[in-house]
Amino acid sequence: MSTRISNQKITTNLWFNRNAEEAVNFYMGVFKNSRIGRVTRYTKDGFEFHQMPEGTVMTIEFIIEGQEYVALNGGPHFQFSEAISFIINTANQEETDYYWDKLTEGGDAKAQACGWLKDKFGVSWQVVPTEVVDMLQDADPVKVSRVSQAMFRMKKLDIAKFREAYGK
Repeated sequence: MSTRISNQKITTNLWFNRNAEEAVNFYMGVFKNSRIGRVTRYTKDGFEFHQMPEGTVMTIEFIIEGQEYVALNGGPHFQFSEAISFIINTANQEETDYYWDKLTEGGDAKAQACGWLKDKFGVSWQVVPTEVVDMLQDADPVKVSRVSQAMFRMKKLDIAKFREAYGK
C-alpha cells in the first residue's frame, strides 16, 4: 500500500485530460524537492461515467516543495486557465532561468508574458525572483513605475534589467 502524504487541510486538485501520470512525472523531474504518494486506479465500476479503462490511474498524490497536490485523470471535460497559476519564488537569475526553461519546454509560447508561462499540460506558472517583488514594494513610486514598465516588456524576468530600471 502506498504512503499517505496528505497532511494539509486543503489540497490542490489538478484535473488532467488522461495524462495525469505523465504530468506528475514531468513535475518530479523539474522540482528536486518532490515525491509521489498514493495512487488510485479506476475500476470497472462507473465506466459509464468516467469512460476510463479498468486499471488506469485515477489520482496521484504528490508533493512539490512541501505543497501537496492531487492529479486526476478526469478526461477532456475541463481545461486549465490562467485564472489559477502557481508562483515559483526564485532566489536568483540562475534559479529563474532553470524553472522557466524547464516549464516552457513544450508549453504555449503565446502564453508567456511578465514572468507567466503555460506548460505543456496547460498549467500556468509565474516564475518570480523575490528581489523583483521587493522592488515593486518600494516606497518610491518612480522606482516602482520604472520596474513595472520593465516587467511589461519581458517574457522571462531578467533581474539585471530590473536592477537597471530600479537604479541599483
